Amino acid sequence: MRNSIATYTSENRGRALLLFLLFSLAIYQFINAGFSAFAIICISPILVLAVYAAFTYRMSAFWALIFINYFVQCFNKNQILPHGIPISMYNELLEILLLTIAIIDARQTPHFERTANLMLYALIGWCGFCTIEVLNDTCGLGINVGAWYSGARLMAFNLIYAFLVFSLYITTPKELMNYLRFWAALSLFSVFWTYKQIHWGPTALEHQWLWNVGITTHILNGGTLIRWFSTHNDAASYGINAAATAIVFFVIAITTKIKRDRLFFGITGALVTWGMFQSGTRTAIFCLFAGFIVFLVLSKSVRIMVPSFIIGGIFVILLVFTNIGNGNQQIRRMRSAFNKNDASSNVRAINQATMKKYIKDAPWGIGIGMGMDNVPANNKFRKLATIPPDSEYVFIWLRTGPIGMTTFIVTMLMMLAGACWITLTRLKSQSLIGVGAGFCGAFVAFQLGAYGNQILMNFPNCLICYGGLAIVYILPFIEKDWVALEEKRLAEQQERERLKLEKKKASRV
Repeated sequence: MRNSIATYTSENRGRALLLFLLFSLAIYQFINAGFSAFAIICISPILVLAVYAAFTYRMSAFWALIFINYFVQCFNKNQILPHGIPISMYNELLEILLLTIAIIDARQTPHFERTANLMLYALIGWCGFCTIEVLNDTCGLGINVGAWYSGARLMAFNLIYAFLVFSLYITTPKELMNYLRFWAALSLFSVFWTYKQIHWGPTALEHQWLWNVGITTHILNGGTLIRWFSTHNDAASYGINAAATAIVFFVIAITTKIKRDRLFFGITGALVTWGMFQSGTRTAIFCLFAGFIVFLVLSKSVRIMVPSFIIGGIFVILLVFTNIGNGNQQIRRMRSAFNKNDASSNVRAINQATMKKYIKDAPWGIGIGMGMDNVPANNKFRKLATIPPDSEYVFIWLRTGPIGMTTFIVTMLMMLAGACWITLTRLKSQSLIGVGAGFCGAFVAFQLGAYGNQILMNFPNCLICYGGLAIVYILPFIEKDWVALEEKRLAEQQERERLKLEKKKASRV
């Protein structure tokens, strides 16, 4: 028996290890979460088949991750997913599976050398700090490993998962284009769902959420203005995601040489921008502007920069200094973002002033994972655990303190600086520079949005934000193949135009 197990393990290696890890996870979930999680074992044959399919068709698991990540909040809101399983687990299991496959296939498809870059080192630093935070006992309640791990998964480990998965699976120009098109298709569905919510009404469960959970933040002006959330968990997440998405697609449309891509991504960017306005998220306006400024700086093209500044300037002037479009409540709400005396936009500042009084005694924060569920009412830091942070940066500040906040900001700046440097100095193809600049602009948009709203670690934003920046770091490795593919597509485009012109001339004879 012992020899047969050893023989099986030797022959199957990674598969045996993976099955053992999955079985251990099932047992752990049963001990900690009860029968609902243990039910996974009952469908183990399906899981085995899914794992086998993932090993056989590597990219299928990657596309499944992109799809599930994008719609998991919508599925959860409409109660399509099984009860008792955290929505983050779907992403994490797929990411771990993808990384396991990559390790096992390392000899056939060695791409791990591409991960040794500034973004990896910065993320290791942030994850290392968050790991040390397990020892944080500011609240005097003892070390709570479970609460820490629940928070650290979303705050740190998911970031490095996203980086590794995108670095190892977006390895060719074809895969990059497929990702951009798939992302565009998912974004267009969100636009359609927004249109459906406005004109045909939300689903019954979305309607229930809107008039219960979202009644104070999404139904405004006595019910005459509704901030639509589409496939996201709330309007803030949708609006900022739409702003970052629009930046990438507009930039690609501006810089690509392929007419079909210019038309497709340009139309997609315009429709996504329309969806952004339907969210009523005022921060999204600043995210859109900031992302475009990053692109213009990185483009190194006066031909692109001058008209873009002119068009952007006209848009800002119309929005800030005129009343054009004031008949539309969504535009009127967006315009209020430039009003410093707007009452609702100043609530965050009042809350943050209260937090500062308490955070002085918590330089390391109250601890990752600490919230109203595990900080008792008589605790000194109960206020910090219950007050709405209204911002991802404030949320991190409360949990990790000024020390953690400084570490996080330095980490983000290092990652962005490395990506911008690659776009500015290492890329020669103008269209690939556009891809890099677009993702850098989207990253800035997400970070700026996180300063005003708690959206960065949400689904689908985290994977899109950090996965997109990871793509910038692998662009130098695929530039040669990108140029070859672009030249091939340009030749095909010219041939189609030639045949079209000949057909037109023949019709005149």
